[in-house]
Amino acid sequence: MLDRTAIEAYNGQMLSIRHEEPDDAEAVARVHIHGWQAGYAGIMPDEVLRRLNPLAWAQRRRDLGTADPEHPFTTLLAEADGAVVGFATFGPYRNNQDRDDLDLTRGEIVGLFVEPAYWGAGAGPALLARARTGLAGQGWTDYRVWVLAAAHRARRFFQRAGLSPDGERSTYPVPLAGGRPPVGLVELRYAGRLDG
Repeated sequence: MLDRTAIEAYNGQMLSIRHEEPDDAEAVARVHIHGWQAGYAGIMPDEVLRRLNPLAWAQRRRDLGTADPEHPFTTLLAEADGAVVGFATFGPYRNNQDRDDLDLTRGEIVGLFVEPAYWGAGAGPALLARARTGLAGQGWTDYRVWVLAAAHRARRFFQRAGLSPDGERSTYPVPLAGGRPPVGLVELRYAGRLDG
């Protein structure tokens, strides 16, 4: 199990990395939505980004039981001055990105988002490092991450961390209101080693 109270210093900012708890659902949902709105601006339709609802996303986290220690995925939070400023969720690889079809031979980082005001402050690298430690602790030697092809900042982040595209592509369907067909966004799969 990862140390719940580790303190990391990045760019002069003190960050605490800990496990998600049930009461964190709304804070994590806010970070997730703010990350989408800033990171996917100009990539996802504005109408989609505007209608994101933190209360609905928090309830979804509660319904999925993401803070349950028995959940197959682990979520770590980065805190600064007592506020959640980022999170990383990791676990076994999802075949076809399906949480009910898990490949237990390799790991995956399912999501890593940081409050835009904290971009560049070290929360992302700290979360990634701790997620990698958690994945390696499960015995995995490699891991995967799906990244929107047009999310160039995220792609550069993972490339700097030693991951690279492995040639697999997918289409992420973004639902639209009014019964219109979803917008399909291209995703690229990045792969990295945990034993190097």
